[in-house]
Amino acid sequence: MKIFAIGLNYLEHNKALHGSLLKPEEPVIFMKPETALLKDHHPFFIPDDMGRIEYETEVVVRINKLGKSVPARFASRYYDAVTVGIDFTAREMQAKFKAAGRPWEVAKGFDNSAAIGDWIEVEKIRDVQALNFHLDINGKTVQTGCTADMLFKIDEIIEYISRFFTLKTGDLLYTGCPTGCGPVQIDDHLEGYLGDQKVLDFECK
Repeated sequence: MKIFAIGLNYLEHNKALHGSLLKPEEPVIFMKPETALLKDHHPFFIPDDMGRIEYETEVVVRINKLGKSVPARFASRYYDAVTVGIDFTAREMQAKFKAAGRPWEVAKGFDNSAAIGDWIEVEKIRDVQALNFHLDINGKTVQTGCTADMLFKIDEIIEYISRFFTLKTGDLLYTGCPTGCGPVQIDDHLEGYLGDQKVLDFECK
Protein backbone atom coordinates (compact mmCIF):
# COMPACT_ATOMS: atom_id res chain seq x y z
CA MET A 1 0.00 0.00 0.00
CA LYS A 2 1.32 3.40 -1.03
CA ILE A 3 0.37 6.77 0.40
CA PHE A 4 0.70 9.55 -2.17
CA ALA A 5 0.40 13.17 -1.09
CA ILE A 6 0.16 16.43 -3.03
CA GLY A 7 1.81 19.65 -1.97
CA LEU A 8 1.01 23.22 -3.01
CA ASN A 9 -2.41 22.39 -4.43
CA TYR A 10 -4.36 25.40 -3.04
CA LEU A 11 -3.39 28.97 -3.91
CA GLU A 12 -4.09 30.57 -0.53
CA HIS A 13 -2.08 27.89 1.27
CA ASN A 14 0.80 28.52 -1.12
CA LYS A 15 0.60 32.24 -0.35
CA ALA A 16 0.70 31.53 3.40
CA LEU A 17 3.77 29.35 2.97
CA HIS A 18 5.66 31.27 0.30
CA GLY A 19 4.19 34.76 0.24
CA SER A 20 2.88 34.47 -3.32
CA LEU A 21 0.05 32.83 -5.23
CA LEU A 22 2.35 30.12 -6.53
CA LYS A 23 1.00 27.57 -8.99
CA PRO A 24 3.39 24.72 -9.76
CA GLU A 25 3.73 23.65 -13.38
CA GLU A 26 3.10 20.03 -12.35
CA PRO A 27 1.62 18.38 -9.26
CA VAL A 28 4.07 18.31 -6.35
CA ILE A 29 4.26 14.69 -5.19
CA PHE A 30 5.66 13.18 -2.02
CA MET A 31 5.02 9.88 -0.32
CA LYS A 32 4.49 8.55 3.16
CA PRO A 33 5.25 4.98 4.25
CA GLU A 34 2.51 2.58 5.28
CA THR A 35 3.59 2.99 8.92
CA ALA A 36 2.42 6.62 8.75
CA LEU A 37 -1.22 5.54 8.58
CA LEU A 38 -3.39 6.36 11.62
CA LYS A 39 -6.92 4.95 11.34
CA ASP A 40 -9.97 3.71 13.24
CA HIS A 41 -10.09 6.87 15.37
CA HIS A 42 -6.99 5.86 17.29
CA PRO A 43 -5.27 8.69 19.21
CA PHE A 44 -2.34 10.59 17.75
CA PHE A 45 0.65 10.59 20.11
CA ILE A 46 2.51 13.83 19.50
CA PRO A 47 6.26 13.17 19.17
CA ASP A 48 8.16 14.94 21.93
CA ASP A 49 11.42 15.29 19.98
CA MET A 50 10.31 16.72 16.62
CA GLY A 51 9.32 20.28 17.48
CA ARG A 52 6.02 21.82 16.42
CA ILE A 53 3.60 19.37 14.78
CA GLU A 54 0.98 20.97 12.52
CA TYR A 55 -2.26 19.62 11.06
CA GLU A 56 -3.01 19.83 7.34
CA THR A 57 -6.61 18.86 6.58
CA GLU A 58 -7.13 17.17 3.23
CA VAL A 59 -9.60 15.18 1.16
CA VAL A 60 -8.25 11.64 0.70
CA VAL A 61 -9.08 9.34 -2.20
CA ARG A 62 -8.99 5.53 -2.11
CA ILE A 63 -7.67 3.74 -5.19
CA ASN A 64 -9.73 0.66 -6.08
CA LYS A 65 -7.98 -1.01 -9.01
CA LEU A 66 -4.66 -1.61 -10.72
CA GLY A 67 -3.68 1.18 -13.07
CA LYS A 68 -0.75 2.50 -15.08
CA SER A 69 -0.63 5.59 -17.33
CA VAL A 70 -4.29 6.32 -16.68
CA PRO A 71 -5.74 9.13 -18.84
CA ALA A 72 -7.55 11.80 -16.84
CA ARG A 73 -10.79 11.09 -18.70
CA PHE A 74 -10.80 7.55 -17.26
CA ALA A 75 -9.32 8.35 -13.84
CA SER A 76 -12.67 8.34 -12.02
CA ARG A 77 -12.85 4.58 -12.60
CA TYR A 78 -9.79 4.11 -10.39
CA TYR A 79 -11.13 5.37 -7.06
CA ASP A 80 -14.26 4.43 -5.18
CA ALA A 81 -14.32 6.41 -1.91
CA VAL A 82 -13.22 9.63 -0.26
CA THR A 83 -12.73 10.85 3.29
CA VAL A 84 -10.96 13.53 5.31
CA GLY A 85 -7.41 12.98 6.48
CA ILE A 86 -4.72 14.87 8.34
CA ASP A 87 -1.22 15.19 6.91
CA PHE A 88 0.72 15.85 10.12
CA THR A 89 3.90 17.81 9.53
CA ALA A 90 6.90 18.50 11.77
CA ARG A 91 7.06 22.08 10.53
CA GLU A 92 10.31 23.23 12.12
CA MET A 93 12.13 20.10 10.98
CA GLN A 94 10.75 20.54 7.48
CA ALA A 95 11.99 24.13 7.36
CA LYS A 96 15.43 23.10 8.59
CA PHE A 97 15.76 20.35 6.00
CA LYS A 98 14.57 22.63 3.19
CA ALA A 99 17.03 25.36 4.18
CA ALA A 100 19.85 22.81 4.04
CA GLY A 101 18.71 21.48 0.67
CA ARG A 102 18.01 18.09 2.18
CA PRO A 103 15.01 15.77 1.65
CA TRP A 104 12.25 16.32 4.22
CA GLU A 105 10.53 12.92 4.32
CA VAL A 106 11.24 12.61 8.05
CA ALA A 107 9.11 15.71 8.69
CA LYS A 108 6.19 14.27 6.70
CA GLY A 109 6.45 10.50 6.90
CA PHE A 110 6.98 9.73 10.56
CA ASP A 111 4.82 7.10 12.28
CA ASN A 112 1.08 7.97 12.46
CA SER A 113 1.51 11.17 10.44
CA ALA A 114 -1.29 10.23 8.03
CA ALA A 115 -4.56 10.21 9.96
CA ILE A 116 -7.57 9.01 8.01
CA GLY A 117 -11.32 9.05 8.56
CA ASP A 118 -14.24 6.82 7.61
CA TRP A 119 -14.84 6.30 3.91
CA ILE A 120 -17.77 7.64 1.91
CA GLU A 121 -18.46 5.91 -1.39
CA VAL A 122 -18.00 8.14 -4.42
CA GLU A 123 -21.36 7.03 -5.83
CA LYS A 124 -23.03 8.82 -2.90
CA ILE A 125 -21.32 12.11 -3.79
CA ARG A 126 -22.65 14.38 -6.49
CA ASP A 127 -19.30 15.87 -7.48
CA VAL A 128 -15.92 15.09 -5.90
CA GLN A 129 -14.67 18.45 -7.20
CA ALA A 130 -17.30 20.37 -5.24
CA LEU A 131 -16.73 18.93 -1.77
CA ASN A 132 -16.67 21.26 1.20
CA PHE A 133 -14.60 20.00 4.12
CA HIS A 134 -13.40 21.34 7.44
CA LEU A 135 -11.57 20.51 10.64
CA ASP A 136 -12.72 21.33 14.16
CA ILE A 137 -10.37 21.29 17.14
CA ASN A 138 -12.00 21.28 20.56
CA GLY A 139 -15.30 22.24 18.95
CA LYS A 140 -13.94 25.23 17.00
CA THR A 141 -13.53 25.24 13.22
CA VAL A 142 -9.86 25.89 12.42
CA GLN A 143 -9.54 24.97 8.73
CA THR A 144 -11.98 24.94 5.83
CA GLY A 145 -11.66 24.10 2.17
CA CYS A 146 -13.43 23.08 -1.01
CA THR A 147 -12.11 20.69 -3.62
CA ALA A 148 -13.31 23.12 -6.31
CA ASP A 149 -10.30 25.26 -5.36
CA MET A 150 -7.70 22.61 -6.15
CA LEU A 151 -5.07 23.70 -8.65
CA PHE A 152 -4.79 20.14 -9.93
CA LYS A 153 -8.03 18.16 -9.89
CA ILE A 154 -8.21 14.59 -8.61
CA ASP A 155 -8.40 13.04 -12.07
CA GLU A 156 -5.44 15.12 -13.26
CA ILE A 157 -3.39 14.04 -10.26
CA ILE A 158 -4.14 10.37 -10.92
CA GLU A 159 -3.11 10.79 -14.55
CA TYR A 160 0.18 12.37 -13.46
CA ILE A 161 1.03 9.92 -10.67
CA SER A 162 0.23 6.86 -12.75
CA ARG A 163 2.84 7.89 -15.31
CA PHE A 164 5.53 7.05 -12.76
CA PHE A 165 3.91 4.68 -10.24
CA THR A 166 1.63 1.73 -10.81
CA LEU A 167 -1.57 2.29 -8.85
CA LYS A 168 -2.75 -0.65 -6.75
CA THR A 169 -5.95 -1.37 -4.88
CA GLY A 170 -5.80 0.22 -1.43
CA ASP A 171 -3.35 2.99 -2.32
CA LEU A 172 -4.29 6.37 -0.86
CA LEU A 173 -4.08 9.87 -2.30
CA TYR A 174 -3.94 12.91 -0.01
CA THR A 175 -4.96 15.72 -2.34
CA GLY A 176 -3.46 18.79 -0.62
CA CYS A 177 -4.61 21.21 2.04
CA PRO A 178 -6.09 24.72 2.00
CA THR A 179 -4.78 27.58 4.09
CA GLY A 180 -5.24 27.50 7.85
CA CYS A 181 -2.69 24.96 9.10
CA GLY A 182 -1.70 25.15 12.75
CA PRO A 183 -0.14 23.27 15.66
CA VAL A 184 -1.71 20.49 17.70
CA GLN A 185 -1.39 20.12 21.44
CA ILE A 186 -1.86 17.31 23.93
CA ASP A 187 -5.58 16.76 24.72
CA ASP A 188 -6.74 18.39 21.48
CA HIS A 189 -9.87 16.75 20.03
CA LEU A 190 -9.88 16.70 16.21
CA GLU A 191 -13.04 16.23 14.15
CA GLY A 192 -13.04 16.27 10.35
CA TYR A 193 -16.11 16.78 8.17
CA LEU A 194 -17.11 16.25 4.54
CA GLY A 195 -19.97 18.67 4.21
CA ASP A 196 -22.01 18.12 7.36
CA GLN A 197 -20.93 14.51 7.82
CA LYS A 198 -18.28 13.81 10.44
CA VAL A 199 -15.83 11.21 9.18
CA LEU A 200 -12.76 11.85 11.34
CA ASP A 201 -12.68 11.88 15.15
CA PHE A 202 -9.67 11.34 17.40
CA GLU A 203 -7.64 12.90 20.20
CA CYS A 204 -4.04 13.95 20.60
CA LYS A 205 -2.06 12.49 23.45
